[in-house]
Amino acid sequence: MVATTTSNLPLKGLRVLELGHIVAGPTAALILADLGADVIKIENPDGGDQARRMPGAGSGYYYFNRNKRSVAVDLKAPLGKELFRTLVRSADICLDNYAPGALDRLGLSYDVLSSDNPGLIYMAIKGFLPGPYEKRPSLDELAQMMGGLAFMTGPPGRPLRAGASIIDIGAATYGVIGILAALFQRTATGKGQMITSGLFETTVFWVGQWMARAVATGEPSRPMAEVGQSVRMGWGIFHLFDTADDPVFIGVTSNAHWERFCGKLTLPDLFADERLTTNEKRVAAQEWMLPRVREAVARHTSLQLQKMLDDASVPYAPLQRPDQLLNDRHLIATNQLLPVPMEDGKTGNLPKLPFNSSEYDFGIRLPPPNLGENTREVLIEAGFDEGQIDALIKANVIAQGEGR
Repeated sequence: MVATTTSNLPLKGLRVLELGHIVAGPTAALILADLGADVIKIENPDGGDQARRMPGAGSGYYYFNRNKRSVAVDLKAPLGKELFRTLVRSADICLDNYAPGALDRLGLSYDVLSSDNPGLIYMAIKGFLPGPYEKRPSLDELAQMMGGLAFMTGPPGRPLRAGASIIDIGAATYGVIGILAALFQRTATGKGQMITSGLFETTVFWVGQWMARAVATGEPSRPMAEVGQSVRMGWGIFHLFDTADDPVFIGVTSNAHWERFCGKLTLPDLFADERLTTNEKRVAAQEWMLPRVREAVARHTSLQLQKMLDDASVPYAPLQRPDQLLNDRHLIATNQLLPVPMEDGKTGNLPKLPFNSSEYDFGIRLPPPNLGENTREVLIEAGFDEGQIDALIKANVIAQGEGR
């Protein structure tokens, strides 16, 4: 097996211009950056990415912006527009998650930029794909509400968004899939293309299983909490159980699981009961079966129960907070957390991309940049001389931030 290293990342040599802020755009660029692309984050000199100033000590900025360089340029200024178009001419990919029409109004639409660089692949993350809703601004939470996910997640009458920015991150990921496909096509055609990824459509894709269920049964969708997750997912035991201390989720999804589960929990009478010999029977018997199971589970601590279920190869999961994942032994043992430099000298052990390769590994090549930290070096690479750069700084078209 080839030793894994960050020196042979698959997108090394590609240049990406990121017009991104907060979560969605920076996530797409983060994926490309971690895979080796040279990502240049284009920011407004007046504050830059809004995530830098958001609650939580700007922590979201540090998570989504490693392995990037920052150029601070005023895209509203005529010279700023020309500077950006100069950078586009040597770029492979450009992406944005600005409001609908924002770049068109700046005169920096895909049609304009592709005339400068016909091979440019442009990916925009918007609230909606082109159509009746496309001009409406949207957000992760709005997409979850409109796309049916919040309805399915919350209890009846109380729709609830998921506890992470899953739609922003999901739309970004699907957009990157489109980018990679476009790169493949470009090798044959030499032409770039415009890709749009939609928050609403991402949500709809994720609730497609419930749409299919509605078609198949003719019944309206009901929140998972109304019917019970186990019934909704089709399993007799698919629940969060209280132990003597901390809860554990258990999923019995086969008859072999059931046999081993009953053996470990000392429930021979349940295993022998003809009313519980199939999953369908166990679903129907939940009303009287589950109290017995809950009573047996509650005799053990969480760690004791996890050991028993491990030995029996029965699916389970302890209930954990995100902060507890910082010390998760599996994540630590598999080097799945990267030491990302953060504000005030802190280092956050934050997640890598959730896959690995036998040919390369992910790492920190660059810390999350200060605003405009790389303006001068990127412009020099683009052919500007020191005098031109100084003049642009003096005209307030660009800003040069301090390095770390």
